[in-house]
Amino acid sequence: MKHPIASLLIRWIALALGVGLSAKVVPGISCADGVTLLFVVIMLSVFNAFLKPLLVIFTLPFVLLSLGIGVWLINALLFLLVARMVDGFHVAGFGSALLGALIVSVTNMALTQLLARVATPPPPSRPKQDDVIDI
Repeated sequence: MKHPIASLLIRWIALALGVGLSAKVVPGISCADGVTLLFVVIMLSVFNAFLKPLLVIFTLPFVLLSLGIGVWLINALLFLLVARMVDGFHVAGFGSALLGALIVSVTNMALTQLLARVATPPPPSRPKQDDVIDI
């Protein structure tokens, strides 16, 4: 996607699908309605844009030593934080937040890969060149 607003909307839709799927699959996560889901997506997007990079920088040694699992823990903490701030979105505990963050991450990764394949056109075919070297 070349247009930044279209790219943002696609990322929000992917995030909304991940949060909605985690609310359906994980027993400790519930989302009241679509408006609540919209607020959750906006809050997670803002936290992922501003708060998550700071947390990753401050916990960089742990993230490196855990081979990236620390980022999953940070995502779960942000998931819990959003649940505490948005009425109608409930996360029962840290285990539910871990599963929800995992589902959101996998959903985002899968949709990003799928949309990247759809959005990129195949490379143009070049005409066959002779094996002759011109001097």
